[in-house]
Amino acid sequence: MAVNALGGGESYGHIGGYLDGNHVGIESGHHEDHIDYHSHPNYHYDYAVHDLHTHDIKSQWETRDGDKVKGEYTLLEADGSKRIVQYSADKHNGFNAIVKNVKHGY
Repeated sequence: MAVNALGGGESYGHIGGYLDGNHVGIESGHHEDHIDYHSHPNYHYDYAVHDLHTHDIKSQWETRDGDKVKGEYTLLEADGSKRIVQYSADKHNGFNAIVKNVKHGY
């Protein structure tokens, strides 16, 4: 998907994979049959915005496979530097992030 607004910006995005984990209850007669599904989450998405008119410049991607999540996002700060955040999360290590600030011109 690409968007160009007022001739100065563009963005794209993508999402893939599947999300499923519905809880289903079936009622019949005087009793209720209960089925509880447990799924394995698996997805990937990414997007970017580059709007020179509003100076909104950012991007993000993320993947998930079961209980493991990994991703990164970047954004242009008001002073012209770029913030980059790389993150991961899982059952054993919890949430961890590495934050980098790249000064303008590097």
